[in-house]
Amino acid sequence: MTSEPLVITSDSLLAAEAARLAAASGVTVEECPAAVDALRRWQRSPLILVGTDLLVELASLRPPRRDGVYVVGWGQAGEPALRAALEVGAETMLELPSAESVVSGLLADVSDGEGGDGLVIGVLAGSGGAGATTYAAALASLGAERGSTLLVDADRLGPGAGRVLGLEDLPGVTWGDLGQTAGRLGARALREAVPHVGSLGLLGWPVGDASAPQPEVVREVLAAARRGHDLVVVDLPRESDSATEALVTGCDLVLIVVRANVTGTASAARLVARLPERDRLSVVVRGRAAEPEAVGRALGLPVAASMGDQRGLSEAIDLGLGPIRSRRAPLARAAAEVLTRCRVRAGAMAA
Repeated sequence: MTSEPLVITSDSLLAAEAARLAAASGVTVEECPAAVDALRRWQRSPLILVGTDLLVELASLRPPRRDGVYVVGWGQAGEPALRAALEVGAETMLELPSAESVVSGLLADVSDGEGGDGLVIGVLAGSGGAGATTYAAALASLGAERGSTLLVDADRLGPGAGRVLGLEDLPGVTWGDLGQTAGRLGARALREAVPHVGSLGLLGWPVGDASAPQPEVVREVLAAARRGHDLVVVDLPRESDSATEALVTGCDLVLIVVRANVTGTASAARLVARLPERDRLSVVVRGRAAEPEAVGRALGLPVAASMGDQRGLSEAIDLGLGPIRSRRAPLARAAAEVLTRCRVRAGAMAA
């Protein structure tokens, strides 16, 4: 596959606009003014922008289905163009100039070599005080040593992942800035905009009250995060709503942090009963009051890791030192075990 997006249009103004947007995104495009010539390059390009002027002709040539095909044009497209867009397998139709930012985001993803295959791990508290946010922060901290990692704080009523990591004072965008986002969000734009230190980024909440984002915003943010990072860790809220459902279904793996006692297991059981797609759920057991395997059997879920309570952890977090102070500590070992199970390695992460 070549590194240049393919622009299929005989409209010189449209071609020039695509070239301008590409240049602003740090890429060059390959222009193709004839539909028949586009077939030879159809499978080689990471992104294809089809002008509405050649769309119907291109559809008549029946190019093979593939991802990354978008239709662009001036003004609203008519019914023949809509049918042709379906025939070529286009993701969507983009009307310029109003969709300029969307096209720019697509081109920016290509310029940064976005692969779209990052691993997304959700972390959910089986009961109040289980330590899910701290565990999520530990996962993200260790993951950042092996590849680009984003910690998404999706629990607006939680303690704050930024506070746990010691990153709460860093500048950058928050959910408050993304709450009204419309259209496609660029992966590189998200990665560069969030507060970050080295390979670790954080998407958290603004100071003060913040409204929960709409489900479509959540899905777009999670998709951009996956495209732009090797690992995405999501600190999930316990509340049940459409936005939370969008987050859970967008995860490859959901870890439920459960206290190893009767009340913690009972609370987790009620939570598990309302979660979709149980095959993606696993348990992280905290504490030694019960055997981890017994907790897993009670919930009907596999145990991904277990850990004892860690002395001095709360104090370290209060001092802004973060959750990982020693690789031999219970929290670090439990986080490393999950990353190993997911075959997370330097520069490449796969479930």
